[in-house]
Amino acid sequence: MNFSVVIPARYASQRLPGKPLLKIGDKSMIERVYLQASKSSASSVVVATDHADIEQAVLAFGGKVCRTREDHVSGTDRLAEVVDQLALEDDAIVVNVQGDEPLIPPAVIDQVATNLHRHSQASVATVAEAILVLEKYKDPNSVKVVTDNAGMALYFSRAPIPWYRDLQQPGSENDDELAHALMASKQVQKHIGIYAYRAALLRQFVTWPAASLEKIEKLEQLRVMENGHKIHVASACDPVPGGVDTQADLDRVCALLGQCL
Repeated sequence: MNFSVVIPARYASQRLPGKPLLKIGDKSMIERVYLQASKSSASSVVVATDHADIEQAVLAFGGKVCRTREDHVSGTDRLAEVVDQLALEDDAIVVNVQGDEPLIPPAVIDQVATNLHRHSQASVATVAEAILVLEKYKDPNSVKVVTDNAGMALYFSRAPIPWYRDLQQPGSENDDELAHALMASKQVQKHIGIYAYRAALLRQFVTWPAASLEKIEKLEQLRVMENGHKIHVASACDPVPGGVDTQADLDRVCALLGQCL
């Protein structure tokens, strides 16, 4: 099985401008993401960026880069442009690795590509992990996912799903019991934002208008589901430390790597 990794890297960031070029020890963030992706089984790893400085940085460390338009509204749109630039076949598998995940486990990259290859009825594959902490269950920035018995997504939401009806009746919420239920069941799943796509799906995705549920939840994957395509979800084979959105995240990554800025 062959697959490609594409790493969308946007220069503009409200909280951390120039984020892909920020240093983590002796390497930029984008180089660290690229190196992690290169440890996977991917036949090709390429950075997709709209910015000359990022393009030059990638070329300087010997990486592959595709220069893309500046008007893309999402990383998925940027991926679709790369698919066309590389003239990939419709059945080619493309893994989207976020450009701010310098600790992404290579095994998880291989996992989503393999799962999509094995599940021909799915157009997308992704991963999740159990939520064991009540605060994460209630946090709207922690996206939850529920699946059917075949591992296909039924819904993604920022809301606490599934809803523990007996423990969450209005006026009678019991956080201690709810926290215990989360720990005991291990069935509440947090979505982890790494995706494997079929190239054909990416080409279709950019022709669809934003879907109604997508607009409500601000979750692009709901556009895929509202247009009748299946998303396979598996438990991540390795812990995924999470990306870098803030200075605190950057400090955390530096600490995990035993390095400092």
